[in-house]
Amino acid sequence: MSKNFILSKENIESLNEQFRDADPIHLLDSLCRPHKNRIVFSSSMGAEDQVITDMIVRLDLPVRIFTLDTGRLFPETYELISKTCSHYNIKIDILFPDFHSIEKMVSEKGINLFYENRDNRILCCHLRKVEPFKRALAGFEVCITGIRKDQTLERFNKSLIEWDEKHELIKVNLLLKWTEKKVWEYIHKYNVPYNKLHDMGFPSIGCQPCTRAVTNGDDPRSGRWWWEDQGQKECGLHLKDE
Repeated sequence: MSKNFILSKENIESLNEQFRDADPIHLLDSLCRPHKNRIVFSSSMGAEDQVITDMIVRLDLPVRIFTLDTGRLFPETYELISKTCSHYNIKIDILFPDFHSIEKMVSEKGINLFYENRDNRILCCHLRKVEPFKRALAGFEVCITGIRKDQTLERFNKSLIEWDEKHELIKVNLLLKWTEKKVWEYIHKYNVPYNKLHDMGFPSIGCQPCTRAVTNGDDPRSGRWWWEDQGQKECGLHLKDE
């Protein structure tokens, strides 16, 4: 496959066709080398994102890596951020929510407002995640994500490469077609650092008050916002209508 291609909204369909069967490492290398300083990687520090970080470092690619500190993360997640930076000798940019907005929200609705109703939970996710996520994307043309098709119905319908109308950039869902098994095979093969909570029944890890362990056989996303009706288990970062 040629590296001489155009990254644009108009070219999404042909890009998906061109890279339909491409290995993620090949796709990542093809994207990043000819498009320096235009690509950003949003890491939640989950297993999939740790795989992508390893690929970026392994290929020595000019990609900015950032993560969001919502202020409500698990201690194990903070530990992993530090361990990942040390392990790969890299800097992961950490973005925080606007403290004025958080203070106002907590003052008006309480510290654990998200348990009361879905609107409150969406508001909390929006202020703690979506808003700083928007700031992180400013000035970039391509954002890499680690979502997979088999995680949720919403994600099943995603394309490998898509136009994000909300943020006006191209999103590359690098591991979209990978299975959970393949993710962990890569982690063990290359000794990739991962969150200790994964060994304690947490397949999906978000904020501490909103995440709990699940039992074997349960939907991997069922530990997220478990008090809500089953259905869309998203914070808003990967939803077009949020």
